[in-house]
Amino acid sequence: MTGEDVAGLFADETRVRVFAAVALGATSAAEVVERTGLSAKEALRALHRLEEREAVAANAGGLAVSYDSFRRLAREATGPRPAQDHGTGDERVETVLRTFVRDGRLVKLPAQWSRKKLVLRHIAERTFEPDREYPEREVDERLRAWCEGGRHDHVTLRRYLVDLRHLHRSDGIYRRPAEDTARIG
Repeated sequence: MTGEDVAGLFADETRVRVFAAVALGATSAAEVVERTGLSAKEALRALHRLEEREAVAANAGGLAVSYDSFRRLAREATGPRPAQDHGTGDERVETVLRTFVRDGRLVKLPAQWSRKKLVLRHIAERTFEPDREYPEREVDERLRAWCEGGRHDHVTLRRYLVDLRHLHRSDGIYRRPAEDTARIG
């Protein structure tokens, strides 16, 4: 059974009603007919189709949902995700970044301060060129890209980057220092 099979399988209201009856405890075809209000012919046809597609199985205790099939489908659908490499060359750093930065987006900021500093330094290094001046509007635009779909906003990121000296601010102009003065640890 594939994800498409599941969608097709449950596109029919009769099969959904039969599946729901089994999921809610119907253990025989007679109980399915009783609980769904369907004719015996409709219920048996739907039940047969659900068993064919391994959504429902008959075992010693009667009918039951094949949760193993759904677990397998879920694993197949998500599949193994290739580990993203952020190019740091340090496996400890990579592990932290894979946890909190995905597809160029900040998923969330770590609670642990040393990890938070590491992630913020990564964002600064990937977002701003050293010694180039950026107006606040451009800093905000660049940081918004990191925040899309995440828990934090660009203002929070900007504040952290300034506080940690990854960005220097003067008269509304921001600059990343040539040699980052913030320490990790």
